[in-house]
Amino acid sequence: MEVTLLIQATDDSFRILEDARNQAKGLLDSARILEDAREQAKGLLDSARILEDAREQAKGLLDSTVGVTSETRQMEKQKIQTIFQGVQETKSGFQNFIVTFSLLFVFWILLSGKFDMFHLTIGVICSIVVAHLTHDLLFANVRVGDTMVIVRRFIIYIPWLIYQIIRANIYVACLALSPKMPIDPHVLRFRTKLESDISWVTLANSITLTPRTITMDIKDGEFFVHALDKRVADDLHAGEMEDRVAHIFMEADHIYIQDALDVARIYVELRKWV
Repeated sequence: MEVTLLIQATDDSFRILEDARNQAKGLLDSARILEDAREQAKGLLDSARILEDAREQAKGLLDSTVGVTSETRQMEKQKIQTIFQGVQETKSGFQNFIVTFSLLFVFWILLSGKFDMFHLTIGVICSIVVAHLTHDLLFANVRVGDTMVIVRRFIIYIPWLIYQIIRANIYVACLALSPKMPIDPHVLRFRTKLESDISWVTLANSITLTPRTITMDIKDGEFFVHALDKRVADDLHAGEMEDRVAHIFMEADHIYIQDALDVARIYVELRKWV
């Protein structure tokens, strides 16, 4: 009886040990599975890091490409603008040459008064040489606008100037014939709003061509003018002649309707080139 109980207890002990071994083996297998899962997770994490680095590199390449594209477009735009500016300067220089040549040749004919082939040929040659050397001086510092607009405005200005000369002649004659001769000479000193050399010269010659006033000197945009009396000085201070000269060369402080129309037309032409 005791032997039987001992054998049975031994069998139970072996069975318990076998179960424990099997459980331990299962736990070991679970541990291996967890280790494999950890390694896989680690691999996935490394892959994710690699993908993130690749994404950053791709983003950097894309930014570089966009930057290069923008710089390329800017360079192309600047190149087109440079070409267009060169064409405009060439066109403007040719127009200035033609206008200068025409003025010189007409002046030659008026002074010579001869229309034979010899004198006309000499006049053409001299006008071409002088126009080639001085066309940039005559139209130096001309602001926005093409030459033809300025020439047209100057032609319109001439009749007004002739009218002012006639009026001034009559006024001087009245002063000279008056028994009291109310002459009160003044030397005016004023700073002009005009900006370019050609506009200064135009205003100075217009003042001198008008009887009762003489332009004595110009220093850095400041005019010194001799006027016959106070009324003449007041008329000059009114600035109508200065405004008209400013309108010719598009240097007025205020906007004329014709200025706006001319600039609009020039802007449309510029848009065709850009």
